[in-house]
Amino acid sequence: MGMTLHLRIWRQPNAASAGKLVDYTVSGLVPDMSFLEVLDVLNEHLVKKGDDPVAFDYDCREGICGSCGIVVDGVAHGPVAAVTTCQLYARNFHDGQTLVVEPWRAKAFPVVKDLVVDRSAFDRIMAAGGFITADTGSAPEANVIPVPKDAAEHAMDSAACIGCGACVAACKNASAVLFVGAKVAHLLLMPQGLPERERRVAGMVAQMEKEGFGACSNEGECMAVCPKEISVENIAVLNREYARAVLKGY
Repeated sequence: MGMTLHLRIWRQPNAASAGKLVDYTVSGLVPDMSFLEVLDVLNEHLVKKGDDPVAFDYDCREGICGSCGIVVDGVAHGPVAAVTTCQLYARNFHDGQTLVVEPWRAKAFPVVKDLVVDRSAFDRIMAAGGFITADTGSAPEANVIPVPKDAAEHAMDSAACIGCGACVAACKNASAVLFVGAKVAHLLLMPQGLPERERRVAGMVAQMEKEGFGACSNEGECMAVCPKEISVENIAVLNREYARAVLKGY
């Protein structure tokens, strides 16, 4: 017997083609199946019928990599707070419920196929400054550079960002400032990140704007859907650091 879910899934063969919502019914589901396993079951049926399976991204299926992001019933990663789509389960829905399943919607995240979007804009933002310059070689002793406990904990809170893009998908402006703010704040709190702080934030903000992400209007939707609960305090850090960099001529 099992559960039955009715899925209205965005189908789009490629970036150049128009897309549309297509209705599917998936039966015999086990409540403990993850939402990605629900899509797996659907795809098995589609393949057996000779139809094109639904394309979607995933990797770890453990809430670590951030690649599985999709919009479920209008909410990035679905209606359960602080989880990725792969940590969403069939039991989080009612038997017979109809769900609308869509890709991230943002100019900077163009649809590749179905639920798959190109998030390489985040990679280019990181390449523009989300790193430190350091000599290579053997790993240094962990305690050589002392870091205050409070700073280390706050840095880890920001570093928890997995770059899934839910913040962009939830924002009415498709802003990426929560993502960029988390990366800037993380490195700012560590001694190794201080020498390049102005160059870093100037480069990352410039790339963010070049990619076509929108501006922040302080809605707070980004934090609400973030699977790692990254705080909007990081946006304030980003704004402060960017103003500092501009005043210094970067």
